[in-house]
Amino acid sequence: MNRSLSLAGALALTAAAGLAWLRTPAPEPLPAVTVWKSPTCGCCGHWIEHLRSAGFTVTAHDTDDLPRITTSHGVADNLVSCHVAVVGGYVIEGHVPADLIQRLLTQHPPHVAGLSVPGMVPGSPGMENGAKQPYEVIAWDSAGKTSVFAKR
Repeated sequence: MNRSLSLAGALALTAAAGLAWLRTPAPEPLPAVTVWKSPTCGCCGHWIEHLRSAGFTVTAHDTDDLPRITTSHGVADNLVSCHVAVVGGYVIEGHVPADLIQRLLTQHPPHVAGLSVPGMVPGSPGMENGAKQPYEVIAWDSAGKTSVFAKR
């Protein structure tokens, strides 16, 4: 009888453990990303695919007036690249890696308005052709103050 109780207890524990995943909340979906880019820029499309591969839903808008859109989102001239995006209330300029966007969305650092990879750095997401170069991902605040968010 002890043996059957032990077996019944073990089966109950196994069943309970097996059902534990039902009580584990699903991870929150990533917020949607809206991108504005030049209709002729191929690397922007590659960056969008990089974001989609990381689980983001992306809506892209082609525009012939990217400087106006970039300026209207508070991106300073020294931070400009070839596309601008908005996600979770943040501005993303250029080829920022998806994992760093996720980190920004998770950590919500105080006073950060956005992230940028200025220019078009070989080796950054969407710019994988050619020799990789080290680069910095720059954070900026609403007053325009910048700091290094990450180095790659």
